Amino acid sequence: MEQQGVNLQESALPFVFSGKGSEYFSIWIVNIALTIVTLGIYSAWAKVRKMQYLYRNTSLAGSSFDYHGNPIAILKGRLIAFGALIGVQLALQFAPRAGLVLLIVLAAVFPWMIKRSLQFKLFNSSYRGLRFGFDGATGAAYRAFLWLAAVASFIWPVWPYTLHQIKKYQHENSRYGQTKFSFSATAGQYYKVYFVAGLFSLGALFLFGIFAGGFLKMILFTGDEPRSPFAAIVPVIFLFLAFAVFQAIIGPFIQARLQNVVWNNTQLGEHWFISNVSARKLFFISFTNFILIVLTLGLYKPFATIRLLRYRLETVGFVPQGSLEAFLAGQSQQQSATGEETAEMFNVDISF
Repeated sequence: MEQQGVNLQESALPFVFSGKGSEYFSIWIVNIALTIVTLGIYSAWAKVRKMQYLYRNTSLAGSSFDYHGNPIAILKGRLIAFGALIGVQLALQFAPRAGLVLLIVLAAVFPWMIKRSLQFKLFNSSYRGLRFGFDGATGAAYRAFLWLAAVASFIWPVWPYTLHQIKKYQHENSRYGQTKFSFSATAGQYYKVYFVAGLFSLGALFLFGIFAGGFLKMILFTGDEPRSPFAAIVPVIFLFLAFAVFQAIIGPFIQARLQNVVWNNTQLGEHWFISNVSARKLFFISFTNFILIVLTLGLYKPFATIRLLRYRLETVGFVPQGSLEAFLAGQSQQQSATGEETAEMFNVDISF
């Protein structure tokens, strides 16, 4: 099966995204205007409008997904998060010791809040009327989002392992109806992605150093005499632009490789997924999106979002083992028999 220039297995059912940039632009611009007018309060309703549009334009086997988030719950979560951050900032300014204590408390509850957000997002996501769910343990959230993340912030080689553990926590504790997802990717696969990215980075920095040396000498010196002091600004600008270009190249490479690692190693029960994102194509889309956003002073952003999301979704396929209809019918029967937790259990969302 071929879609958007990407080959998927013949047995794979492709994810299809039917959203349009012009439609999403109207949602985006109204959301911004009302959020500004209401001093941010409308942002919760803006998120629901955005998520519903994106979900309802994403389909699999002819059926679309849906989002059921409650704007009041989202607003409540945001007010809690915003209030906590403001409180910490004021305390650090006027009572540093109290501010430090509040900062530690906030860091201590952060993994629990992430777990709640995952529960909220999945519980409020559905396909064919059947909701997703998340059953991750709080202790595992602290290990992934606090302890490992803290170590990785000081010891960079731990970072790929931390990302692997975070994704493992997310996928292995997610379910559709009563069927759980599983995740078989190894930490070694994450290290391989970052190792290749690291080699590419070293090569790029080496070439950049050779080029930059001669270029900057030409700009800063006339013969053996230095130019005007104002010329010293040029290296700063040059380095900033070089770093931005470098990030624009290496970022899509890592995103593409990690998406393939994640979804090629994720299963839903006995059914599995396939992903064939091209790093080159993702770079082209990301780079041209960036150029068009700059040229339009930001107005192209919703079109860029749709364009990028379409490519990343439509390079993923679902490979059912047997009849998809039979699987879905079985899920509905199990769900009716066991019941589902009420939405009130997950009534706070801190995500933006």
